[in-house]
Amino acid sequence: MWSSAVIKMIAVGVAQTLTMTLVSTIVAYIIGLPLGIALVITADDGLKPNRAVYKILDVIVNITRSIPFIILLILIIPFTRLIVGKAYGTAGTIPPLTLAAAPFIARMVESSLREVDPGVIEAAQSMGASIWTIIFKVMINEARTSLIINATIVLGTVLGYSAMAGTVGGGGLGDIAIRYGYHRYQPDIMLVTVALLVILVQIMQVIGTHIAKRVDRRIN
Repeated sequence: MWSSAVIKMIAVGVAQTLTMTLVSTIVAYIIGLPLGIALVITADDGLKPNRAVYKILDVIVNITRSIPFIILLILIIPFTRLIVGKAYGTAGTIPPLTLAAAPFIARMVESSLREVDPGVIEAAQSMGASIWTIIFKVMINEARTSLIINATIVLGTVLGYSAMAGTVGGGGLGDIAIRYGYHRYQPDIMLVTVALLVILVQIMQVIGTHIAKRVDRRIN
């Protein structure tokens, strides 16, 4: 049963899972990071309060976060086909993963930036720093440890979503677990794929924690 073909299939599944997870997370951060910053800036106690803009962004984030990933995956099939030409496999899973992760990232970024000491922001304002300077050189810099830790959480979440996509032919380890472990009654393959997913999450957690400790000035 554990032939070279099976081992190769699992190796390819690992590569596909990592590709889906990393690419989706990067693209989702391109969307979610500015969105999270906008939520903090336009809040009532933000640098540029704007209740209307905040409410709109808040509702968008809440609605998109409320949609279960498996439903979102099916719901945006036409959009996925329009973007990548197909709604299955590694490429077909990246758009829904991105859309699922972006609002989650926005909330993570918002939470991290709100942890910044208001006194530090007020000091920067008193010195005449612009909003963009305060955002990138004060807020993000002060919140970098929290941002890195949250990015690790996001990676683990997206990895779990990528495995869930295997139920509709999304590729990767999730697809292998469904096709072979479930439909073909091969529990050994199921156990191996689950173990590999756990290992991947742990590796990401260790790397993220290590980087966070390296940049945390409170530890250094």
